[in-house]
Amino acid sequence: MTEAGGPDGPIGAPHARYAPGTPCWVSLMAHGLTATQEFYGELFGWEFRPGPEQLGPYVRAALDGLEVAGIGQLPPDRHLPVAWTPYFATDDVDATAETVRLCGGTIGVGPLDAPDAGRLAIGSDPSGAVFGLWQAAGHVGTSLTGVPGTAVWNELTTYETAGVRKFYETVLGYEETEPSADLDYVTLYVGGHPVAGIHGVGALLPRDRGPHWTTYFEVADADAALALVERLGGQVLEPAHDSPHGRVAAVADPEGARFSLIQEPR
Repeated sequence: MTEAGGPDGPIGAPHARYAPGTPCWVSLMAHGLTATQEFYGELFGWEFRPGPEQLGPYVRAALDGLEVAGIGQLPPDRHLPVAWTPYFATDDVDATAETVRLCGGTIGVGPLDAPDAGRLAIGSDPSGAVFGLWQAAGHVGTSLTGVPGTAVWNELTTYETAGVRKFYETVLGYEETEPSADLDYVTLYVGGHPVAGIHGVGALLPRDRGPHWTTYFEVADADAALALVERLGGQVLEPAHDSPHGRVAAVADPEGARFSLIQEPR
């Protein structure tokens, strides 16, 4: 993980249109939409407003009136994983989806229109990690970053970085990547800014999860946030620990959706 810079606006400010390849939105598909809103509303201070419902009931979370994430409801007859999914900006979702297929990935949903908002697709890379693609129209994506309650980083945990790195470079056009000197880790850049990471962990990858993307949300106080997660019925998966990038912890919401919390260095 590294410090994510915002290519489309200063930290804490509303964003303009996102450059292709930049994570521009995060969305959660859950079973209990009302209970999930209550959990994240308490944890992050989010308020909710209706969103497009092409894939079922869906709401957008907002801070100070600016949209920061989405939560949708899974169909009751679909036993799909409850998970946060990052969406990457593209200027042509149909062309990008076709590139996903040509590079060995799959497209499971779309491309399809969200009227007046944009056009989307949901797919997976050759290792099976799920991600979204977003071509903005009226909805550019996350409108606020760099403050508590917003997504600040997305990281792919996979077996090894070499092959999947080439996939994301080809599909999303990353012109610059930076491998780590001491572990199998690659940072992806857009316009000189770090936007996401790929971490190869080999046999340490949990068999019950497989390759997956993790979203990091900023909090003002990691330890207080962990206590709140547990009080609200969530689970602490990895206790808070200090890192070069801040105090980090891994948690799950009451339905089991995993995500990470990070408190910026003081």
